[in-house]
Formats: sequence, structure tokens, C-alpha cells
Amino acid sequence: MAHQATPSSQKALMMELKSLQDQPVEGFRITLVEESDLYNWEVAIFGPPNTLYEGGYFKAHIKFPVDYPYSPPTFRFLTKMWHPNIYENGDVCISILHPPVDDPQSGELPSERWNPTQNVRTILLSVISLLNEPNTFSPANVDASVMFRKWRDSKGKDKEYAEIIRKQVLSTTAEAERDGVKVPTTLAEYCVQTRVPSQDSSSDLLYDDLYDDDMEEEEDDDDESDMESVGEAGGISGMEDGEMSTRCYDNQDDSGNEDS
Repeated sequence: MAHQATPSSQKALMMELKSLQDQPVEGFRITLVEESDLYNWEVAIFGPPNTLYEGGYFKAHIKFPVDYPYSPPTFRFLTKMWHPNIYENGDVCISILHPPVDDPQSGELPSERWNPTQNVRTILLSVISLLNEPNTFSPANVDASVMFRKWRDSKGKDKEYAEIIRKQVLSTTAEAERDGVKVPTTLAEYCVQTRVPSQDSSSDLLYDDLYDDDMEEEEDDDDESDMESVGEAGGISGMEDGEMSTRCYDNQDDSGNEDS
């Protein structure tokens, strides 16, 4: 019986997952919700030091479509969040996660929306930037947006917004303890990149299967082409995501990651 080819989206996701586990983004832990399902990821986000979210442990799910990376994933917080750009159900409203369609009424430029060159790493960086620097022009949570502006414009004298965030941060302590996670509270701890060990060998087996699929496809291509094409077809090309340098950040500008 012929071996069924693996969808290209699964191959892309496996490569991204491996890259993020080998070279993590500071402040994040990435795992699969279920080891056999590459389309649903669980994300643990550590609140950056020197921000309102310092010491926080926030969980979220990323759900990928079958045609990824041509369509964007969804990003939903499981932890209750009070933020101008997060809906009550936890969905994050940010331009990078909006489909690449022409929508003049949204106020977004096409370049701000999703495109296939984006990846999970850029999404994570956009989300952490958005937490620290909300966009209040078209908020998902109007009340949180008004409260944030009062806190920002008063330079912290109006403490209502900050107090709500700190209460939410403190409420995540118990879950971090249950998960056996030590939440970083200093910049030095936050900058440490730690590989997340696989719970079992299934991830490695899945990666091997995907690699075998690629090798089989390449062998078929080699049979149909002359020897000059072998050098171009052989091997799995490395994704740019795996080659991206990671850096620790404190307070970045999110001007390129506006929500709507």
C-alpha cells in the first residue's frame, strides 16, 4: 500500500516546533496540547520583569488551520486577561493574526496583516509587545482601554488598571505551582533560554516520519530528473525561523504590530 504523504502544513509546524524547542523565545514555553496533534499548541507566557505583568504565568492556545502558513492561526488566552486588545473569551486582536484580505474599513495596511512569511516566533514577539504596549485605537475590550489610558495619561497616579493586572498576576501563582514551574522575576532569569524536554519519544518519532516523507519525495524527484538537479533537490531546506537570532527584550516598540 502506498505511503500517504504528510500535509505540507504538518511539515512546516514540525519544523517550527523543533526550532522553538531548540531555540526558545525568552519568556515562553511551547508544548503540544496532545503529542499526536500538531495543529494545537499550548503556550505558557511569563510576565516580563519591570512591567505590570512581572511574575505572571499566563496560558494560551494557538490553533493552526490546515492550510497554514497561508492562513493565520488563532491565539486565545486560557488565563483570564484584562487588556484592551484581548476579548472576553481570551482571543487576541492583533493585525498579524488577521487574514490577508483587503478591508479598507479596518484601518489596517495589508503589510500589517498575516502573510506566509510570518511564523510562530513573530506571533509570540508581537503578543508580548502588545501586552506591554496596548493599542487603544480600536480596542477589543473598551472598558480596559479606557482604564489603561487613564493609568497611562496620569503616569500611574490612577491605579485602577494596574491593580487589576496585579491581582490577575497573583492569581496565576497557584497554577504555576501546580505545574511545577518557577516563574522568572528578574531580567537575568527571564533571558535564560531553556529547552522544553519531550514528555516521551513520540515527538521524535513524528519528526522522523516527516523527514522520511521528505526523503521519499526527494527520491521520487531524483528518479524523474537528471543528475544535475540532485544538488538542488537533496536535503530538507532550513526554515528562516530556525535561523532567526533571539534576544532578550525589556520594553520594545510594537508600532508594527497594531491590532484592530
